[in-house]
Amino acid sequence: MNGEQWMLEALAEAKKAEAIGEVPIGAIIVYQGKVIGRGYNLRETNQDPLAHAEMMAIKQAAVSLGSWRLNDCDLYVTLEPCPMCAGAIIQARIRTVIYGTEDPKAGCAGTLMNLLTEERFNHQSEVISGILKEECSSILTEFFQRIRNQKKEQKRRKRELEANK
Repeated sequence: MNGEQWMLEALAEAKKAEAIGEVPIGAIIVYQGKVIGRGYNLRETNQDPLAHAEMMAIKQAAVSLGSWRLNDCDLYVTLEPCPMCAGAIIQARIRTVIYGTEDPKAGCAGTLMNLLTEERFNHQSEVISGILKEECSSILTEFFQRIRNQKKEQKRRKRELEANK
């Protein structure tokens, strides 16, 4: 499989998050041509600030390998990792991080800063960005547009009910 095919797997995870009302972010971890970890955003579902797609995939991959060291693993994620996830990636010693679209508010793999290539840490990951960028970006844009539209509709209905009292 190539990078785009793996990113499609990560997008499939993002769609699982979207289906349950979570922000649609998905991640997979590949080792020797096989997916050993999958994850999608579960922060709202689990009421857990740590339940990011990358964190879920890292935990599953560590269990799959029986080791916290994921040296020869590659992480595919639909959105650029945040500072927490970048830290976990470094701690897990993931070889390569491939992400779809940048995160202008929290991206720590090149947008706001690049923790993954910081030479002062004991491990650095190679970073590749922009794989299926349009698809990874549009799933997020459409999700947040739907949320905004739902909130507008709720406000409209509330005003309508109050006007009819």
